[in-house]
Amino acid sequence: MTALLAANAAERVGDHVPAPSFVPRKVSLVVHDLARVGDFYQRAVGLHRLQDDGETALFGADGGAVLLELRRDAAARRRGMREAGLFHTAFLLPSRADLVGWASHAAAVRSPIIGAADHGVSEAFYLADPEGNGVEITADRPKSRWKRKDGMVEMVTDPLDVDDLLAAAPGGRWRGFPDGSRIGHIHLQVGAIGPAEDFYAGALGLQVTCHYPGATFFAADGYHHHIAANIWNSRGAERRDGPVIGLADIEIGVDGGRMAAAGDRAATRLTMTDPWGIGISLAVL
Repeated sequence: MTALLAANAAERVGDHVPAPSFVPRKVSLVVHDLARVGDFYQRAVGLHRLQDDGETALFGADGGAVLLELRRDAAARRRGMREAGLFHTAFLLPSRADLVGWASHAAAVRSPIIGAADHGVSEAFYLADPEGNGVEITADRPKSRWKRKDGMVEMVTDPLDVDDLLAAAPGGRWRGFPDGSRIGHIHLQVGAIGPAEDFYAGALGLQVTCHYPGATFFAADGYHHHIAANIWNSRGAERRDGPVIGLADIEIGVDGGRMAAAGDRAATRLTMTDPWGIGISLAVL
């Protein structure tokens, strides 16, 4: 508990940005059709295909940062819509202009956009891959414009003003996800909010940054959220039986204090699972 309090106390919000203590690095998905799903992430999403041996494919940003791993498993069962697992992976672009560039790319290749939203802290487009994994393409608003109340970040889900977006930040030619792109957050669907808070705020030492009907948002370092958990489709979901199509695990970089808070001060890597069997792999930054 002392380690958790120390890690949380170290988080500061202000103009000075300290070294990050919690960085979502990579999401790994199990898929049936690697070729089809891989083509979606390369063409419709715009990630760079960095490696593909027919069994595993890696995708990421310019500069070589791996953000997404696809693992082929023809024997894995399909995940039911009401089971725990991935709600969406949010791929965060460095700037609003990059989001405009992505939107132009999406229009050109007819990416299957299923929604768009203004969250106050960010602007976002939504898709779903061919096997039902949710995808968010997003760019943050400046931190100085985020609204906070009673220690929480105020997030909303309003319609995205696409015309304003396109007019305010003309984008250049899209050349795939630029250097500096990263995993912004991972949004999960879980069986209950209480155990999710016990794990992500308790075991991982994250701060609760927002309560929303049926959902809680968690973050470190003053960010709006690195992890979200909701029960909108999955209330009462139990621990998953594997192997199953969809989210396999999440790789997160953490500082030494957070590694200690997670249970092993001397470790450089630590693997655990949340209450629904989602793998969490921690590695010291």
